[in-house]
Amino acid sequence: MRAKSHSGKFIKVMCPKCKNEQIIFEKATTVIPCLVCGNILAEPAGGKIRLKTRVLEAL
Repeated sequence: MRAKSHSGKFIKVMCPKCKNEQIIFEKATTVIPCLVCGNILAEPAGGKIRLKTRVLEAL
């Protein structure tokens, strides 16, 4: 049996509140807070995430 590979990507985002840059998974299943200030950066939305911040680059 073969293991499934993920089809999502990692993206680098910037927190609008404290300007912290953070790398997150684009198909996360939980709320993603900023690691510095706790501001919500993204929420799950049935497959992909709903971003509440700006994407700096796709990795």
